[in-house]
Amino acid sequence: MKSLIGAFVGAFCVAAPALAQTPAAIVEDVQGKVDGIAFMDYVAPGKIIKLGPKASITLSYLKSCQRETISEGVVLVGAEQSTVQLGEVKREKVPCDTNAARLSEREANQSAATTFRTVRSDAKGAPAKLPTIYGVAPLVQAKSGSTLVIERTDGKEPTISVPLKSDTMVHGRFYDFAKAGKSLTPGGSYLAILGAKRYAFQVDAGATSSPTPLVGRLLRLE
Repeated sequence: MKSLIGAFVGAFCVAAPALAQTPAAIVEDVQGKVDGIAFMDYVAPGKIIKLGPKASITLSYLKSCQRETISEGVVLVGAEQSTVQLGEVKREKVPCDTNAARLSEREANQSAATTFRTVRSDAKGAPAKLPTIYGVAPLVQAKSGSTLVIERTDGKEPTISVPLKSDTMVHGRFYDFAKAGKSLTPGGSYLAILGAKRYAFQVDAGATSSPTPLVGRLLRLE
């Protein structure tokens, strides 16, 4: 068995191109012996993950919204889904929005007014959908040491101001509204403010407080 795994790893290493280290997926769960990978790590295309006996990992892809639970074997991370050898994989499509999980620098660095003009209209001037999260409790990626402010833009709601301290961050770089007992309103439009940066997004009208795949409520602000 070890020789087979070694052969597959060798083949993967030859086949995998030299890809930029742009995250393809986020690790939602790790069970058992999985070397070099931890809960809420990002993994890039070309990453090889070896799962020990009875070990499993759950990956959620940022681009395809594929959520994979993989048991044992060898995993080659792709751009939209994994290749798995000597193991089992279960896939499901989950609600997520690539625009929310991977906000562009252009949106991030503009003023609030310019941001709203950009994301609220398309090239023909028609209304455009804001980046959307599918849980009422965002998972916000940001640097500790700053202050995160969330403002409602389509109605009245108390402003949320959160000092991003290291002891309140999950895995050193995520602020989890669910863990902090904070939530937003289904169907609401919001502005996330982080220093001079502004990010416009909305919460899906059907969002609930029920457990939601991380990729469905992820806002990458840094």
